[in-house]
Amino acid sequence: MQKTVVFDLDGTLADTSADLIAAANACFRTRGLGDLLDPGADALTAFHGGRAMLRLGYSRAGRADTEALAEADYRPLLDHYGAHICEETRLYPGAAEAVSALRAAGHATAICTNKPEGLARDLVAALGIAGLFDALIGADTLPVRKPDPAPYAAAVAGAGGSVARSLLIGDTNTDRETARAAGVPCVLVTFGPEGQGIARLAPEALLDYYGDLPALVARLFA
Repeated sequence: MQKTVVFDLDGTLADTSADLIAAANACFRTRGLGDLLDPGADALTAFHGGRAMLRLGYSRAGRADTEALAEADYRPLLDHYGAHICEETRLYPGAAEAVSALRAAGHATAICTNKPEGLARDLVAALGIAGLFDALIGADTLPVRKPDPAPYAAAVAGAGGSVARSLLIGDTNTDRETARAAGVPCVLVTFGPEGQGIARLAPEALLDYYGDLPALVARLFA
């Protein structure tokens, strides 16, 4: 059975932070609060999802009803994001080439993301990489999401692999905990908002450049 490499999407394959934060700021502007988040300084929060961005913005505005507002604006945020999903988003340098190299070496590849599946599929299509993955599991594909290991297992199965011969590439503690729950090696990228600080999560490996990924995967699967 093929060895399978599973990728997170936001903050791992692509820098989606600017488009995500633009969607949150659109919600804040609708309520007359202006732009409450910064695309650079708040990128890490963007990679933790829509509700996290909304909570941060409304807490900065001093709103006592932060949680209620975050829930009320979650769907409008997704709608705005879906309409502008790939205006500023870019693949990280070498990402597509690295995935292609893994596939050429005989590995199956999949995406497991906490972005809603429909949006994730729209994004990978817009980025031109849909054909590089054998399966895609989103936040709403199953009743549970990462760090529950079930979506990860479903991504591996969808790619035709087995969890015992797989590993996860990600960028946050959610990915680290998912890999731990699934009992698989975890690789965390250092080109996200935390930089080398992500080493604090003690993954099995760190990835500084996508050009290093094929050799790194070969070592972890040895």
